[in-house]
Amino acid sequence: MKDTQAEAKPGTEPEAGQPAQPRKAAALAEQRPTLKTIAFMTGLGITTVSKALKDAPDIGQATKQRVKLVAKQIGYRPNRAGVRLRTGRTNVISLILDTEEEILGLTSQMIQGISETLAGTPYHLVVTPYTKHQDPMDPVRYVVETGSADGVILSKTEPDDPRVRYLDEHGLPFATHGRTQMGITHAFHDYDNAAFAQDAVSLLAGLGRKRLALIAPPSGLTYTLHMQEGFLNGLNAHDLRAVPLTTVSLENSIQEIAEAIRKLMSGPNPPDGIVAGSAGAGIGACFGAEQAGLCLGKQLDIVSKQSSFDLLTWFRPGLNAITENFRDAGKDLAAKVVALIEGTPAKDLQTIIYSGKAIAGTQSDHLPQPDQVSQPI
Repeated sequence: MKDTQAEAKPGTEPEAGQPAQPRKAAALAEQRPTLKTIAFMTGLGITTVSKALKDAPDIGQATKQRVKLVAKQIGYRPNRAGVRLRTGRTNVISLILDTEEEILGLTSQMIQGISETLAGTPYHLVVTPYTKHQDPMDPVRYVVETGSADGVILSKTEPDDPRVRYLDEHGLPFATHGRTQMGITHAFHDYDNAAFAQDAVSLLAGLGRKRLALIAPPSGLTYTLHMQEGFLNGLNAHDLRAVPLTTVSLENSIQEIAEAIRKLMSGPNPPDGIVAGSAGAGIGACFGAEQAGLCLGKQLDIVSKQSSFDLLTWFRPGLNAITENFRDAGKDLAAKVVALIEGTPAKDLQTIIYSGKAIAGTQSDHLPQPDQVSQPI
């Protein structure tokens, strides 16, 4: 492709006594740095500079280091429009994200993890947001129809997810945070929510609790089915009773969850144990129980998922927590999308992960303590 870097205008002569080279360097410095800028400053050819920035094996290590140092010093960034014209790629990975995702969980930590992985690649992260009042297909169609990304990361998957079907039909590389049940082989990273809920019930059973409630994800999502399945399996294994809680889900605010738990604990036959599927729900459950006059660890125990180590046990020392690491999830999802773009089959990019470790003072030894397991499917 013809290089579009502007140089000094033809016919412009240096002033008397001023060398031509500094004038040319000054003119280049006023423009957006390009490969030609680096070539001029290093005395190398444009092709050599380009190959050095890409770590081509036929370029010496000393040359690569010199080129990269100059590129860093002058703030060089590849021109995305030019890259797209030459390669057909945007070098963009789009994270399609519900703007109301739980702030204590996915939003900040997953973005951090994705960014850390992409930092060592030519790819950049662009967040494509949508709200719960919007058709979740809208941002997916936008990315596909505008060709604005080389790959996509989705969250909040459904058993039969139209976004997954659409991306698969259009051949755009994508990975999901969560699984589907629709017969389409696609890349995913998922947390074993069934194991989490079953282990949470086992922990509460070990603390002598008999009547348990689950603050679950909203209906219609795949991980809702997994968490409910694990919860019921745990109840059956320990011959415990379920206390229905249908007025709120993990989609509700902390304040709404707290009010629902206050009412539940103030009513007849309240639970003596609660499994909370997110950090926000765990905090809301604590507030609600305390507003009902109950003391955590005495009349009630709570086991909550959390998204960063020791957050909830710092908030309330008597609160039991099991961690899902969203930062690691983001790293893995980004790596999977890049691998898809480079040709790795989706069937080789499927992972379910679970630590099984509870964090809670002297109460943590009620759970098995296996090392973190990454299980390819």
